[in-house]
Amino acid sequence: MFYYLIRKLLFLIEPEKAHFLTLKYLNIKNFLLFDFFFYKTKMASKNIQCMGLTFKNKLGTAAGIDKNGEYIHSLSKLGFGFIEVGTVTPLPQIGNPKPRVFRLIPIEGIINRMGFNNLGIDNLIDNIKKSNFKGIIGVNIGKNKNTRIEHAVNDYLICIEKVYCYASYIAINISSPNTPNLRNLQYGILFKNLLYKIKKKQKELHKKYLKYVPIAIKISPDLSKKELIYISKQLIQYKIDAVIATNTTLDHSSVSGLENSLQKGGLSGFPLQKRSTEIISILSKNLQKKIPIIGVGGINSIKSAKEKIASGATLIQMYSGLIYHGPKLVQEIINKA
Repeated sequence: MFYYLIRKLLFLIEPEKAHFLTLKYLNIKNFLLFDFFFYKTKMASKNIQCMGLTFKNKLGTAAGIDKNGEYIHSLSKLGFGFIEVGTVTPLPQIGNPKPRVFRLIPIEGIINRMGFNNLGIDNLIDNIKKSNFKGIIGVNIGKNKNTRIEHAVNDYLICIEKVYCYASYIAINISSPNTPNLRNLQYGILFKNLLYKIKKKQKELHKKYLKYVPIAIKISPDLSKKELIYISKQLIQYKIDAVIATNTTLDHSSVSGLENSLQKGGLSGFPLQKRSTEIISILSKNLQKKIPIIGVGGINSIKSAKEKIASGATLIQMYSGLIYHGPKLVQEIINKA
């Protein structure tokens, strides 16, 4: 009840500002009220192996909650088994004009067109160093808006090389709908070239640092079954370590008529739940357990978390569910899903 009271107040504020204020609040140290309401429930330890790493449980944060790695420790205190920060780009960029985040409250949805706003990879690395967090940190990377799509792979290689020693795993975001032409990297020769070069870079850095950092590819929910089969084959061929399914969708048909439904951008939350689970099922069938799946998209209950896992996800991630249901849902999923 306490969180839903807080949510009512937060929902009176513009979404991006409310997000910022909430994270700032999380970072207040030694705040007894926060400890009492949000850290009260004891969470089970359910270690799970994935990508050669040991996660303390299956539930992590999705990219986008903490773009610059400023709140790693605070988010970890909520009980998440891993924290994925980003999306971050080689150079800082301000993203798309505001307002760029919109709630669809009746259906627990969010539309965003952020556009990879972040303070750059170097700033992120500094924040990881400062966090002193010893758990699993995934770093989600993308390309700068002004980088031509045919040169996009260079942006990913820059980020991989810089963050390699500080990340537990690296997520390659080629599926955001809010950076022009980015999704083209999921197809044909651009996709093959990307996989070849990032795998080559991974091998070089593994040899150099004697440390293997897994790489995951984050894909779109707007891919056809045929395209998913193709992607699965390429992921196996290039021995990619994991696939994250999925990013936000450009299909707004499920929210037609609702306030903000006509806003441009990627739709997430409950409206994405069914489609992302379908994508996981298709991937699971075609990957044949050779590559693990990290499931994300519309997890808003224990039931929806279990559905993602039953469909083939080894790990799961949450974003919108945290906004609409608060830390208690995190605790429930960890203990019961």
